[in-house]
Amino acid sequence: MDGGLGQNPTRHEIKVGVVLDLKTNFSKICLTSINMSLSEFYQAHPNYRTRLALHVRDFMEDIVEATVAALDLINNEKVSAIIGPRSSLQAEFMIRLANKSQVPIITFSGTSPLLTPIRSPYFVRATLNDSFQVRAIAAIVKSFEWRRVVIIYVDNEFGEGMMPNLSDALRDVHVFVSTRSVISLEASNDQITNQLYKLMTMQTRVFVAHMPPNLGFRVIQKARDIGMMGEGYVWIFTDGMTNWIGSTEHGSNLENMQGVLGLRSRIPNSKELGNFSLRWEKIFGQANAKPNVFALRAYDSITALATAVEKTNTKNLRYDNLISAFLNNTTDLGTLGVSRYGPSLLKSLSDVDFNGLAGKFKLVNMELEPSTFDIINFIGKEERIIGSWTQSNGLVNENPTSERLGPVIWPGKSTVIPRGWEIPTDGKKRFKVGVPLKRGFLGFVDVKQADPRKATIPTGYSIEVFEAALKRLPYSVIHRYVTFDTPNHSYDTLVEQVHNGMFDAAVGDITIRANRFVSVDFTLPYTESGVFMLVPMKDNENNTWFFLLPWSLGLWVTTACFFIFIGFIVWILEHRVNTDFRGPPHHQIGTSFWFSFSTINFAHREKVVSNLARFVVIVWCFVVLVLTQSYTANLTSFLTVQRLKPEVTTVNELIENKEIVGYQNGSFVLEFLIKKGFQGYQLKPYNSAEECHNLLINGTSKGGIAAAFDEVAYLKLIISQYCNKYAIVEPSFKSSGFGFVFPKNSPLTDDVSRAILEVIENDEMQQIENKWFSKKSNCSDPTFIPSHNRLSVSSFWGLFLIVGVTSLLALLVFVAFFFYEHRHTLYEDSEISFWRKLTILVRSFDEKDIKSHMFKDSAVHNVSSPSTQCTPRSSTMQNIPWPQNPSENMEFELRRVSLVPSEEFSTPQLEQDEDEEANTLREVE
Repeated sequence: MDGGLGQNPTRHEIKVGVVLDLKTNFSKICLTSINMSLSEFYQAHPNYRTRLALHVRDFMEDIVEATVAALDLINNEKVSAIIGPRSSLQAEFMIRLANKSQVPIITFSGTSPLLTPIRSPYFVRATLNDSFQVRAIAAIVKSFEWRRVVIIYVDNEFGEGMMPNLSDALRDVHVFVSTRSVISLEASNDQITNQLYKLMTMQTRVFVAHMPPNLGFRVIQKARDIGMMGEGYVWIFTDGMTNWIGSTEHGSNLENMQGVLGLRSRIPNSKELGNFSLRWEKIFGQANAKPNVFALRAYDSITALATAVEKTNTKNLRYDNLISAFLNNTTDLGTLGVSRYGPSLLKSLSDVDFNGLAGKFKLVNMELEPSTFDIINFIGKEERIIGSWTQSNGLVNENPTSERLGPVIWPGKSTVIPRGWEIPTDGKKRFKVGVPLKRGFLGFVDVKQADPRKATIPTGYSIEVFEAALKRLPYSVIHRYVTFDTPNHSYDTLVEQVHNGMFDAAVGDITIRANRFVSVDFTLPYTESGVFMLVPMKDNENNTWFFLLPWSLGLWVTTACFFIFIGFIVWILEHRVNTDFRGPPHHQIGTSFWFSFSTINFAHREKVVSNLARFVVIVWCFVVLVLTQSYTANLTSFLTVQRLKPEVTTVNELIENKEIVGYQNGSFVLEFLIKKGFQGYQLKPYNSAEECHNLLINGTSKGGIAAAFDEVAYLKLIISQYCNKYAIVEPSFKSSGFGFVFPKNSPLTDDVSRAILEVIENDEMQQIENKWFSKKSNCSDPTFIPSHNRLSVSSFWGLFLIVGVTSLLALLVFVAFFFYEHRHTLYEDSEISFWRKLTILVRSFDEKDIKSHMFKDSAVHNVSSPSTQCTPRSSTMQNIPWPQNPSENMEFELRRVSLVPSEEFSTPQLEQDEDEEANTLREVE
């Protein structure tokens, strides 16, 4: 076809091939758009020196014919570029020829991500890559908080090319793809209906459809016929189909699209687009007909190619260097020319930048630059834009006051946001809940089924919690319980049945474990977590030394040492000024100890006259008060709460003594016990609370066990039955508690978990626990019996520090004053030896301090008496020579002291006389 080549001899004709399947309306529409673009471009640019000459080939929807057409255009017509083909599969073979011949292949409709310009340098995608829209689809699903989707796509390169990208995008927003439904392009109506019926029996109600319009509209029609376009369903169409809705070819199908959401690349309004639409209506003769986006991109592709050709040097407009394309040269495919014009044309195309009818035309890595996607809600024969998505800003709501897209009219003309899933029903209760058939610990799950023909009606703590959670869901879940006999008493098989689809959920005392999380999901735990040790209790009532238990040995020893220390400090501070602390050595020692220890009950009668001693005693009395009150409180606790003592308190004690311990048959606790260090002969299983009780009562001596290891929920059940016979001590292992099991990524998991939290935070959980685990009236609470909380030195080290520092400070002050008072003994006479000075100080320290106010009154009275004025009263004093000068005072005093009888042989009268003589001597001095 001549593209309008004029008579100007300077103009160059650039041959361009067009490969389309002209039997389809799509190709006819796009070819019309191409011709309109070529005509209007050169009308607008009459002075351009180049003209495109189109050479159209019809490959009649056959892939081989498309390749043959492309080879013919390259070898025979020596085209510089090829426009088309329509599909990605057709383009794949043509691209291989283009890479060898260096002839650019420009597609305006090949959107599959499998076609990449990176691996095909002469492939130009003048449309959007399907991988650009996957994040927009994921954003829509996340916006409405749907957690599972079903993907329906066509079984060819167009459908399969986007699936890896779409799955990754959904996984990034924590959305699970329940299933992928593949439908052939040639599928019959019955095949489509059967496939939709299979999807209808599933829980998921969110469908993402990615297929060409001719198949997509058939799927929607059949979905409407079987009721899959009613309330509760969600349909989301990708850009590949949404772009055709309302176009010339499929405009009559809008009545089937009620409530559908669609993604469409935005086509900005412009004056050029308006003028083109008017011309388009004249051609097709339909007032409501609108050109689809592919027709507009075909128009823009020709504009871009004509612009690039004008900027390319035509000197290399030739083919040469024919090369062998295949080993056999017996056919027309034997040789393939290489275009010298192709590389420069490709470079010019990458520099083209203009605003076309479909939006901005700019190639990035030889692909059209991503644009904005509009989110469309189809309502009857109308469509409403409810939001948009861009790579830079993400999801943008058209209504800024709302967090979600909207408002949306959903299928069935509903305005309520579908929750995205339903419990499928076809006249039967299809939501099957597996419950374990237990032979012990029936307080959790107990199945009583007298007539096998009747429905299973389980009871128990786990069942009631599950039922309470279901009642708090915002929707109704019709379910039925099915009993499952767990082999070897292990719940792993029951969990596996949920994964395999035999059950829709599993309810019971099923522990949340990491290895089970691989195949199923668990709700939040509804019981306490942890594996503990259950041991028998023994009575402490007849313990002879029970009164010593409130304090540790260290605290007893420390307190006794401080009693002795305080008695010693008080004696030092008081014995020179207080007659209560004087006398023979054994009397002074006894008085000091008596005074110190009597402060326990504040029964001391000795007066304290020294200010330093009073300060020490005040602080010590406060410490004694705290110690006694703490001892009394802790002893009361031991006598009341902790009369019963566990026979075993540590796991290591059991291992070292090679004791036999028990575990619940089939429980994962066995693995933990072996890892902890227990040998096989030390482990004995039990199946019920009664059996565990009998084993503990017998003990290891009678073939029983010394302790039982199990999860806290089971142990609480045992204690509720047997009260204070046992105690739960020392957490041994970590566990996550009990949870309900659902298939992987089940939408019920989060909803039931949220409902469990509401039950736990409400009084309802406490009522359920009281019903199934109620304690006897004489049971003490709490159930957990802690180890003895004995007070230690660390509990009072601050008090001991205060009294110690206070006592030492008072002692330092006393010593300082004493040395200051006797400084003349230390410094005035250097002729006296050190040991003699020390003897004088020791004797002075042992004497009364006659300067103390306690002795001043008697001293003054004796000095003023006529019978004592400087007159020695005994023959001993009369024979003592008085010192003639002060320097002889020290030696005189020593002689005088040596003549005075010791206190051991003195009488009260003699002691009084000696005091009076000593006062008289000091006055004379």
